[in-house]
Amino acid sequence: LRPVRWRLGTAIGLRAAAAAIGVVPFAAVAELARVLLAEGPPDRGRAWTVAAAAAGALPLWLLLTAAAGALAHRADLDLQLSVRRRLVDRLGRVPLGRLTDRGAAGVGKAVQHDVDAMHHLVAHSLLDLVAVVVTSLVSLAYLFWADWRVTLILLVPIVLGVVLFARRITSMTAQMAAYDRALQRIVRSAVEFVEGIAVVKMFGEAGRAHRRYARAADEFADFLDAWLSRGYRPGAASAVALSPVTVLLTVLTGGTALASAGHLDPVDLLPFVVLGLGLAAPLQAMDFHGEDIETANAAAKRVGAVLAAPELPSPAEPRTPDAGGGLRVELSGVEFAYDADRPVLSGIDLVLEPGTVTALVGASGSGKTTLAKLLSRFFDPTAGTVTIGGVDLRDIAPESLYRLVTFVLQDVQLLDATVRDNIRLARPDADDAVVRRAARAAAIDDRVAASPLGYDAVVGRDVRFSGGEAQRLSIARAILADAPIVVLDEATAHADPESEAAVQDALSELASGRTVLVVAHRLASVAGADRIVVLDRGRIVEQGTHEELIDAGGRYARMWRLQEQAARAGAGDRDARVAAADEGGR
Repeated sequence: LRPVRWRLGTAIGLRAAAAAIGVVPFAAVAELARVLLAEGPPDRGRAWTVAAAAAGALPLWLLLTAAAGALAHRADLDLQLSVRRRLVDRLGRVPLGRLTDRGAAGVGKAVQHDVDAMHHLVAHSLLDLVAVVVTSLVSLAYLFWADWRVTLILLVPIVLGVVLFARRITSMTAQMAAYDRALQRIVRSAVEFVEGIAVVKMFGEAGRAHRRYARAADEFADFLDAWLSRGYRPGAASAVALSPVTVLLTVLTGGTALASAGHLDPVDLLPFVVLGLGLAAPLQAMDFHGEDIETANAAAKRVGAVLAAPELPSPAEPRTPDAGGGLRVELSGVEFAYDADRPVLSGIDLVLEPGTVTALVGASGSGKTTLAKLLSRFFDPTAGTVTIGGVDLRDIAPESLYRLVTFVLQDVQLLDATVRDNIRLARPDADDAVVRRAARAAAIDDRVAASPLGYDAVVGRDVRFSGGEAQRLSIARAILADAPIVVLDEATAHADPESEAAVQDALSELASGRTVLVVAHRLASVAGADRIVVLDRGRIVEQGTHEELIDAGGRYARMWRLQEQAARAGAGDRDARVAAADEGGR
């Protein structure tokens, strides 16, 4: 709140003044009654003075309230702009790996929804909360001045209601963590049931899966019923105590007793009837504002966590590799760990010669993708160095690095923009001819041209692409970037069988004449690589050409045999299904 603190403070001060002035017309009603109902001729001068004070207070209250609201909303808009700019600025300087680990949904929630969650607090709740407090205090001060005895009687149901309300909040808050756990269990079971429905139906387990979900739902319903019941009784009692009927009954009973005993003029009860009934309503509203404050506080903590994310260190004196004889990539003694107790890579020594294709293979979790991300500086190694052309990546300015290295990931991200703008992200000034040339090289031009709006179509609205087509768009983007070093991370992972050949052709075009590091799961797709590097538990256990590794009979050879057997078994199953279909047709 620091950038808007003075404006917000001014708005709060104006709202507090408006709240105090807002009590004047109600007090004036009681004072006017005293004047007009007094014995003897009424004091006309005093009556007109009181009426004028009430009449003047109304427009002043309206003016101050409007000014406070406008100032608070302006502060809120500036706050949202300031926070979003700071978030985007920070996200532009944190390691890319942290963004992919957190996920687009988490980042989007912080930038959009969490910032929005602070709106009601800044623009409304703080002002309303101040108005509640000031109105209550000024009203109580006036009522104590009018008659302290009736004021104490008035406070009996209000104090009782506040105590019961606090008891309810304490009871509910004590079980909030248990509620969150119960809610997570029911959500998790619902997601598992929906996502796995096809599998459980296929294996005849739909009834069992539904029973698990139903049992989780019943357990959540039982917990929720018990939790709400514990808070319901004190909550209901608090509502009764603070209700206008209870307050009015208490005031009239106590006031009548005092008046009957000759200790109170009946007309003096009027201020308590007018102002006393309004004391309870603001107190009940504090519950609503308290929830806003808690919501905004939680959102602010999440935004703060993003703003506190460590930045990717930028070199004080950037260096640029000399690309004269080609760019040699070298990893020396590289180690990396996401956390101190989670080592991912150890003792990595690897050289990528200019113009060669190097493939990383290994079991899931062996560190292939992490190693590839180091080359794109998604992370910095915790030990060792990664150099391009003899220059440490940490000494290269980020904008220069991404002119040297481009990457195609298995999870393609297309923007809510035209196809043309999606392709020319790396070169916004590229003309249509250059964009189409890159699209043709990536075998996606025909598909784009077939849509009614062509390259002017907005992705996701005017045109939708399959996984393989989106992958080819990202490859066209990388071709247009024309970086000398290319990182491919399972680039055909989401391509359907029909488009996989087109994706492979596009990748071949992208790799032509460049230094390529490719992460692969299917060994057949990288059998022609210049070098194949086998990773196991974060270490290089083998490297060489396909033929050399097969002859060595090590881990790569075993992986090759297993994949060949799986391929033959799959082909056999397909042949059996075709034969069965033919027999059924005959």
